[in-house]
Amino acid sequence: MKSILSFLTTILPFYLLSGNPFIGSQAIVSTEFVYKLADVPFPSCHASTIVETDEGLVAAWFGGTHEKHPDVGIWISCFSDGKWSVPVEVANGIQHGNLRYPTWNPVLFNYGDELFLFYKEGPNPREWWGEYITSSDNGKSWSRPYRLPEEIFGPIKNKPELLENEVLICPSSTEDDGWRVHMEFTSDRGKSWERTGPLNDGKSLGAIQPSILKHKNQVLQMVCRSRNKKILTSWSYDQGRTWTSLEKTGLPIPNSGIDAVTLADGRHVVVYNHIIDTSPEWGKRNILNIAVSDDGINWKAAVLLENDA
Repeated sequence: MKSILSFLTTILPFYLLSGNPFIGSQAIVSTEFVYKLADVPFPSCHASTIVETDEGLVAAWFGGTHEKHPDVGIWISCFSDGKWSVPVEVANGIQHGNLRYPTWNPVLFNYGDELFLFYKEGPNPREWWGEYITSSDNGKSWSRPYRLPEEIFGPIKNKPELLENEVLICPSSTEDDGWRVHMEFTSDRGKSWERTGPLNDGKSLGAIQPSILKHKNQVLQMVCRSRNKKILTSWSYDQGRTWTSLEKTGLPIPNSGIDAVTLADGRHVVVYNHIIDTSPEWGKRNILNIAVSDDGINWKAAVLLENDA
């Protein structure tokens, strides 16, 4: 896990579609640390998420000794009046007595009048379960944890999307029988749920941690992390209920997490490690890139965010 958390604020004007990733430095508005090491009791953090509110921004991540350690909890910080608040722990995996499990992969979503913070709890990704907490004051205070139903995990790492029919679609995945993606749906803010079955077999193409892109005419696209050296993609034409077979995009990936979003002007953005990797498991993650597309098929280099080579 990373030892400190930082965010880069970017803009993506049309000139970034030149194909030259190094021009992207012009798009970075600011780079800042969310907290000082002296302000937190943990050495490592991972899997950050961020959302905009009426008052500013709320960020969350999991932090502890290291990923999978029982002391890993969910932490948040709020940005307002030009500064980040001192992080506070809002969820942990304490069960009873001396039994405590790690928490994982927080995901923030703003309904407008209520924040949801989804996360996972359990000994490992093959045995974890989903929980969520809510806030009605832009992240200043939080509800008790609510456990999701069996086989419902919530958005597994990347944000859900609210569809035109007011259904929240949550991109999710499992790792207990290969890497397989699926979709989950709630129309009543988590009171009841539906889900698809696995959308891939987890063998020929293994995929987890999907993100959703929104196209015209209510067409949806997912892009996924994979072990197959490429970002994978699939399409839905019925509000996410059925999907085409997963296929490789042209974007390389070293078995690392990605995120993606559709901008207000209709362009699509993927944040990922553009690294051609030959290792059997995890490759290097020292380069962080943004690619932009008009159609979700043809991607152009936009911003080189980090290069620690």
